[in-house]
Amino acid sequence: MTTLIAGFLTALSLIAAIGAQNAFVLRQGLRREHVLPVVLTCALSDAVLIAAGVAGFGTLSALAPWITTAMLYAGAAFLLVYGALRFRAALRGGEALRPAPGTGASLGRTVGTVLVLTWANPHVYLDTVVLLGAISAQYAPDHWIFGLGAMAGSFAFFSALGFGARLLAPLFANPKAWVWLEVIVGTTMWIIAAALITGA
Repeated sequence: MTTLIAGFLTALSLIAAIGAQNAFVLRQGLRREHVLPVVLTCALSDAVLIAAGVAGFGTLSALAPWITTAMLYAGAAFLLVYGALRFRAALRGGEALRPAPGTGASLGRTVGTVLVLTWANPHVYLDTVVLLGAISAQYAPDHWIFGLGAMAGSFAFFSALGFGARLLAPLFANPKAWVWLEVIVGTTMWIIAAALITGA
């Protein structure tokens, strides 16, 4: 259960940062357009990438055990930098996440857009395949439990963002709300980085 929760919280902290994909999901939620397909596309894409990361690092760890330690330190360094960027964003005052205006699009075009926003984003590979894959290796032989927790975190976040958008919109239209979110995400990143360093 601890491993499952760790995967869940790690995925949440990585996904919660402001980005084009999250803005698009929020926009669709506010407009109530194709929300379920958009949420499923994002979450299933993450699940595939997380599975690739967990499976890949399990194989690499068996062939070359030193890779796990190297990637843990690399992941910790990434988290420290990423956390610092979140704190910098908070100091700058945050930014309101508002839906972009526009007319409704077809289901095919909407799904195509979210696929591009997901798979053409290099950060998604760092977050899911590299970082979550590296962290999962620390939980071996229960690394797949960590992976399932991370997948659950992705599903939970995108579902909340898409279907809860109308409730969250007034709050997150206020930049101060994003300041607190950035601080929480940054703190979580540094806590995870410290845990990786001390556990390596």
